Amino acid sequence: MSDPVLVGAPLTLEDLVDVARRMRPVALDTAARARMERARAAIVAILEGGDDAHRVYGVNTGFGALAETRISSADVQRLQHNLLRSHSCGVGPALATDAVRAMMLLRAHVLALGHSGARPVVAETLLAMLNRGVHPVIPSQGSVGASGDLAPLAHLACVLIGEGEAEFEGTVSDGADAMRRAGITPIALEAKEGLSLINGTQFILAVGGLALHDAIELATLADVAGAMSLEALKGTSSPFEERVVGARPHPGALTAAANLRALLASSEIAESHKNCGKVQDPYSLRCMPQVHGASRDAFAWAREVLSREMNAVTDNPLVFPHDEGADVISGGNFHGQPLALALDLVAMAAAELANISERRVEQLVNPALSSGLPPFLAPHTGLDSGFMIAQVTAAALVTENKVLCHPASVDSIPSSAGREDHVSMGATSAMKATRVIANVRMGLAIEMLVAAQGLDVRLPLRAGHGVARAHDAIRTRVSTLTADRALAPDMRVIDAMIRDRSLRDAVESAVGVLG
Repeated sequence: MSDPVLVGAPLTLEDLVDVARRMRPVALDTAARARMERARAAIVAILEGGDDAHRVYGVNTGFGALAETRISSADVQRLQHNLLRSHSCGVGPALATDAVRAMMLLRAHVLALGHSGARPVVAETLLAMLNRGVHPVIPSQGSVGASGDLAPLAHLACVLIGEGEAEFEGTVSDGADAMRRAGITPIALEAKEGLSLINGTQFILAVGGLALHDAIELATLADVAGAMSLEALKGTSSPFEERVVGARPHPGALTAAANLRALLASSEIAESHKNCGKVQDPYSLRCMPQVHGASRDAFAWAREVLSREMNAVTDNPLVFPHDEGADVISGGNFHGQPLALALDLVAMAAAELANISERRVEQLVNPALSSGLPPFLAPHTGLDSGFMIAQVTAAALVTENKVLCHPASVDSIPSSAGREDHVSMGATSAMKATRVIANVRMGLAIEMLVAAQGLDVRLPLRAGHGVARAHDAIRTRVSTLTADRALAPDMRVIDAMIRDRSLRDAVESAVGVLG
């Protein structure tokens, strides 16, 4: 078993994916425990002042527009449980398990940073749930991204107190039953702890972080798909020369061009037409470094934003212990606008990978454009339709993405009687980015399927080493089209090869690690 991810120590996007998808164990960092205990002592000191203590939001007051309402010392624990129950208002399909696990990790991490005032047992219970595989059922709709992802996080937190619903060992049951079967004792929340579990951006960050990870991976697979199409279409690699792309040195373009050079090296197909007289390839081939590279640069900026957020305190109010006591300050760190803007960009940048990919599919199937390939790459023109409708499906995915790329971050609907008068809508940004990226992955799978047929036509000439290895890997799972058949299963197979990384691994075994 791999070493545990230490919660309270710096987290990376790779840590998030490991815990969310690979069930990597987690543990509370020793230094984090000390931080949490010091902050908790500050909350306890406020409570010891009884009803004469000054008002501190969420500790001895109501929430949102009820922040001015004083709560008696006798009711502060009940207040926290009521908060989780009242905020469990999510609707829609349940969130995928990997996103739920990412949320749990991220929320425990915020608590462990030591500015929330929650006891260590709250974080430890979340970590025990992760290690045992107790996954709260969290509806995917209901957050406006400020004051944090309240409804989704409330559904998560209810399981800690033995309420709500959770999945354990393949069975969904009430939270108390799932915790009992996992051998975990639910906790009774104390002052501030319910608020500390739901104030923050962990829904946006969990869903968006996994989406971004997948988008970064797809940028490299877009280079593979594009290189396959270029070879099938007898395109040239000269636009990818380092001196050409280096004259306009955007980092993403340089990486994409280097990938393309590696994939296309030692191509027999390219050698066969080097004196053909064609002056220029279409933009969808020639401009791959510029288009794919721009998406890469957008993903790189988004990664910086999400990485900062992953190690940020997004609770409210924040506890700042010092030698004379502590300051407890209400702020706005729960507001999701930084993530909302970044994830809207991720969706747009990912969509462009599919946009240009679909144009390459059109080049492959259109006999007026395809450099001598059979119309629609059909085995028997007229009798067979070949890949005609594969291009139509790619076009449908691209069009859906265009609708989904309308930015959610430019919208706001006031809530909580006007107290929360500007919100980020970042949860919508994250969810639609996830859907866009799934469409992009399938769009690239379609291009690879069609391009593989084009490479079959060019045999016995072999493509560049990387392209040839991609072609071979696909042909181990999907046979050449010799007569019309349903193509949807073939598309799903290649989509799965992208998701499980087997296609990339096969290519990199031939050309080395791609950027």
